[in-house]
Amino acid sequence: MSGTSGTTTAPIAIADLPQIRAHTPHRIAEALATRTPGRLPAPGERLMIIAADHPARGSLGAGPDAMAMADRTDLLGRITDALARPGVHGFLGTADLIEDLALLGALEGKLVFGSMNRGGLPGAVFEADDRFTGYDARGIAEAGLAGGKMLLRVAPAESGTAETLERCANAVNELADRELVSMVEPFWSYVENGRLRNDLSPEAVIRSIAVASGLGRTSARTWLKLPAVAEPERVMAATTMPSLILGGEVPEDPDAALASWQATLACPNVLGLVIGRTLLYPPNGDVGAAVDAATALL
Repeated sequence: MSGTSGTTTAPIAIADLPQIRAHTPHRIAEALATRTPGRLPAPGERLMIIAADHPARGSLGAGPDAMAMADRTDLLGRITDALARPGVHGFLGTADLIEDLALLGALEGKLVFGSMNRGGLPGAVFEADDRFTGYDARGIAEAGLAGGKMLLRVAPAESGTAETLERCANAVNELADRELVSMVEPFWSYVENGRLRNDLSPEAVIRSIAVASGLGRTSARTWLKLPAVAEPERVMAATTMPSLILGGEVPEDPDAALASWQATLACPNVLGLVIGRTLLYPPNGDVGAAVDAATALL
C-alpha cells in the first residue's frame, strides 16, 4: 500500500514509516497540514467512516483471532484498502494510525475523527474510569481533524464512571469552543465476571442516549455513535442528535449485520455508519467486498 505525503510526489510505502518517524518526524505535521480534508455531509447525505481505534485499548481481537490487529503493516494495508473504496468518506482512529495514514496519502479528501479516551483497558480495575489518553481538543484542532470521538460507558456500580462523565462533558465543551464535532459513543454497562459489559437492550441504549445527549454546556455540535439494536425506531426516537451506527464485534452472520444496519439507517436522524473490525476483518477476508456491501446500504 502506498500513497503520497502532503509535501512530495514520491510514493511512501508502509515500510518507510519507521525511518520517517525516526529521522524526519516533521513530515507528519506537514502531511496533516497539507492534506485535503473531507467535508461534513450535506442534508440528505450519508457517511461511511472506517474505524480502527481498538488497538489503543489493547483490544486486538477480531472474530476468532485474538491477535488479528497485532500486525501493524497488515492493519494499515486493510485500512488503506477500505479507505480507497468508492463511497467511503472518512476514518476514525488514534494519532498513531492517523499520522501513518496521512503520510501514506490515504486521508486525502477524507473526514477524520480523532479518538480521545482509550485509557479504560479491558479487564482492568480502572476500566470504567476511562481516561483521556489519546487526542485532546487542541490536538484535534491542530491536526485539522473534523472532531473527536469519546467512549462513554455508564456503569452505575463502578465509581470510575463519575470521572468519565465529567471528562467527556469537558471534552464536549472544548471541542465546541473550537467548532468541532463531538462524537459520543454511549453504553449502559455492568460488570460480569470481572469484565465491563454493555447492555444492548433497547431500554439500556435509550438510557445511555439520554445521558450522552446532556453532556456539556452546549450540544450544538454533538453527534452520537450508537449500536444497531432491536426496535431501532424507538431507540432513535430518544434523540435529536445526528447519529452514526457502529459495527461492533465481527459477526458470525454478515448478512444479519447488514440487515440490522439497514433497518437503523431508515431512521431520519441516522447519518451513516462507523464500522471497524466487521469490515476490516470479514470472515472471507475480502475487505473490499465487505466495504462495498456496507456502502451499498447508503
